[in-house]
Amino acid sequence: MRKVAVIVILFCSILTETPAAHGAGAAASDGPEVVEEWFQTLKYKKEKVTKLHFYFHDILSGKNPTGVKVAQANMTFKSPTLFGLINMIDDPLTTGPEPNSTVVGRAQGFYGSAGLEELALVMAVNYVFTSGEFNGSTLSILGRNPPFHDYREMPIVGGSGVFRLARGVATAKTYWYNATTGDVIVEYNVFVIHY
Repeated sequence: MRKVAVIVILFCSILTETPAAHGAGAAASDGPEVVEEWFQTLKYKKEKVTKLHFYFHDILSGKNPTGVKVAQANMTFKSPTLFGLINMIDDPLTTGPEPNSTVVGRAQGFYGSAGLEELALVMAVNYVFTSGEFNGSTLSILGRNPPFHDYREMPIVGGSGVFRLARGVATAKTYWYNATTGDVIVEYNVFVIHY
């Protein structure tokens, strides 16, 4: 019971943290005065659409996993959908599907098995960009991901830095999956409306 309480507190603290972002004159670490000034100039800004393409590498096996199980229900391993299983991730985002492709960011957050009849994950993930023009900016995903569907669509519910007040859609398609280890590489096409 104590472990469950610690995990709940950890999740709550993760959800309330704001990651630092740098670039294009907007940073999550800006003080309230700078953020207020940015909002005052918002009426002069024009919305734009940015398309991003990258690969998400969720590695659960080996010596250096990027995804780890942090919680499960008593019934999880009796369930055909692993209902109640929660994994924490810090997965690399790369330009190509190969593990040695250029890293452009990290997918940080967690996903849990939320479907009783069909494997469906609830994803609470931040894409944290670590290079290029979006370095230091983030996008936040919160949505349903049924991983055995050919294509999945998840909403972008916000962002920071260049992507402050972002909204949009992330589409996912499994590129490679190892049923023995659970390791997976997923292709993402992301369409973001931002200022």
